[in-house]
Amino acid sequence: MSRRGWALFISLGVIWGLPYLLIKVGVDSLSPFVVVFARVFIGAAILLPIAFFTGQLRKLKGHWRWVFIFAIVEMTFTFLALTWAEQSISSSLAALLISTVPLTAAIIARAMGLDSRLSGMRLVGLGVGFAGVAALVGLDVSGGDFLSVAAISITVLGYSLGPIIVDRKLSSAPSVAVIAASLTINALIYAPFAWLTWPTEPVPANAWWSIVALGAVCTAGAFIIFFALIAEVGPARTTVITYVNPGVAVILGVLILGEPLTPGIVIGFPLVLAGSFLATRRAPTMESEPHA
Repeated sequence: MSRRGWALFISLGVIWGLPYLLIKVGVDSLSPFVVVFARVFIGAAILLPIAFFTGQLRKLKGHWRWVFIFAIVEMTFTFLALTWAEQSISSSLAALLISTVPLTAAIIARAMGLDSRLSGMRLVGLGVGFAGVAALVGLDVSGGDFLSVAAISITVLGYSLGPIIVDRKLSSAPSVAVIAASLTINALIYAPFAWLTWPTEPVPANAWWSIVALGAVCTAGAFIIFFALIAEVGPARTTVITYVNPGVAVILGVLILGEPLTPGIVIGFPLVLAGSFLATRRAPTMESEPHA
């Protein structure tokens, strides 16, 4: 990987490890609706002009139906569910539960017939990964937090389905335009809910700065870096970022928010990462193409 590739990779790994911390800070003082609205509005305000002035937005003609579906599946319910859940669970636990996306995506791809191979190694990976989830939930989640875990599962499902929609239905659409349009759609959806729950009392400055960073850096900026990283190192290497983000989120949660480094994290996190790697590992060409 080139120096530029490493710089993009490290930047994105840190940036996409930040949202859990920023959401936690924001939702301590603001409603989940306000946090989500601010996130998508700021992201749209940055990306929409880029998509418009580069001519990408008009290339969405004929794709709008699937752009809308992608916006709902990838952002509408997922962003709200994650933000709502972080009212009661730590940012570290939220990030580690989200790290099960590769496991869930592997199961969905198999169920939809998009990946016919389910080798023994992949089965082992699924088993190891979900053993890690069991450790996280069993050791770190109290009875009152199971609703939050259920909400996170909605986010995991949406994050797993979103890339499939892009790959199957939006692969010919310009990426920045798809994200900009999706953020705009969600800003319109959440605007009335944010207005109804807008704070009437003074809000700490750190809460506002957190959601500004969430929208500008972790949403708009992250997607720009993400596309640059794909162009630099290819989509296969880019997916490795999935294994970096949760670790960054845990470190930030422990060091900045003072969240505990629990037994569930110590035991469950390595199992989830190992399981995700095995469950999404591609079989070697020699195995997938048997000789006559």
